[in-house]
Amino acid sequence: MGNTRNTRDTRSPFQHAPTPYTLAWLAVSLPLVIWDTGYVLGRPHTMPGGTAHWPLWTPYKLYGEVDHVYGWKALRDKSGFTAAQSSLNVAETVLYLAYLYIWRFRGGRDHAQAGKRPAAWVVGGRAGALALLLGFSAAVMTLSKTLLYWANEYFSDFANVGHNDFSTLLRLWIIPNGAWIVGSAYMVLSMGTEILDKLERTARGKSD
Repeated sequence: MGNTRNTRDTRSPFQHAPTPYTLAWLAVSLPLVIWDTGYVLGRPHTMPGGTAHWPLWTPYKLYGEVDHVYGWKALRDKSGFTAAQSSLNVAETVLYLAYLYIWRFRGGRDHAQAGKRPAAWVVGGRAGALALLLGFSAAVMTLSKTLLYWANEYFSDFANVGHNDFSTLLRLWIIPNGAWIVGSAYMVLSMGTEILDKLERTARGKSD
């Protein structure tokens, strides 16, 4: 039954497969987001001196000094921004995992389009549409959340990172956080374009 479903889906006019860049980005970003979320939601136990700090979250000792959102200052001030962001990380991660699950376990090899190349792994039909919708929604969440994180610093006169010299800020805050803007923006553009193209083809087919 599983093979029959895969064959039917991969022959559907509606097909989706993540780009290699999307898969590479998710392979890097998802474990880091899960790690980050564990640190934030586990505070103060995951912070320096906490029972769970060593060895998994030891890098956050330095990062908490660079970005006070992750340090003792935010926790003592009872700032809810850090935990609120991480709560959205949970929802965002669930969406990404659902996207990857549907693509991998509801899809199959697209032998019809393979030609001389190895057959791509695609998911088609309603499952393919759902996967694309979930992936796009998650990417929009990531991009919006990251831009909000930057905007929070800008509109607070860089209250949490303004104490750093530029070199430290560039290496440990701008570049790492900027990667999330680039990666999620790529997914939004890639998947958004795919959605528009498929809607346009559907509309054209109905008009014909």
